[in-house]
Formats: sequence, structure tokens, C-alpha cells
Amino acid sequence: MILWFTIVQIAAACAAGLLCTVLGLAGRRPSDLSVGTQAVILLLLIAQVVMAIVAPLAGNPPTGDLLEYWVYLVSAVLIPPAAVLWALIERGRWSTVVMGVASFAIAVMVWRMHVIWTIQVA
Repeated sequence: MILWFTIVQIAAACAAGLLCTVLGLAGRRPSDLSVGTQAVILLLLIAQVVMAIVAPLAGNPPTGDLLEYWVYLVSAVLIPPAAVLWALIERGRWSTVVMGVASFAIAVMVWRMHVIWTIQVA
């Protein structure tokens, strides 16, 4: 993984998590703004999938368990659509908070993926 891209992903996920959580606790229902944050996170994760495919071919293999890395990555890619689906089904203030919590979970998962890729020795 690339460190600067990991930092961008974590910063975007934390900003989205903070925004969605504050909006939800303020009583706002899901809107284009809160759903758009999930779209940005999903686009960054899709870019991470592409990088994870290309990096080993370019001479940057993971030092940790490759299966564990891919399980984290696939799970992280599935979270934003699931959170948006939840928000579209139940259009309440708590669904906006759920999108915030999902964003924070993705930030933690991206950091763990970085640790698996660069630090952890299999």
C-alpha cells in the first residue's frame, strides 16, 4: 500500500464519519451530502482494490497474510453500499449516524490493511 493514499483514505473516512454523525445527531435525515460521503469513500476503496492488484506486480508485495488483507478490503468495499442501502430503506436520523459509524469502521479497516501490507510479517 502507498502511505500517502492510506492517509488520504483515513482522513476522508474520518471526515465523512464526523460529518454524518454530527448531521445525524442534529436530527438530519440522509441527504445527498451524507450519501455523497459514502460515494467518495467507495471510490477511494475501489482505487485501493486496483492498487492492491497492481502493487505486487510492480514489486511491492505484502509482508503480511494476503488472504487477511483481501478479506479486510472486500469487507470494506461492501460497507458503504450497505450503509447507503440502510439509509434509503429507513430514512431517519439514525441511518445518518449509521453511515457515520460505517465511515469510522472503514478508517480503522484501512489502517489495519496498511499494517498487514507493510509491517506485519507472515
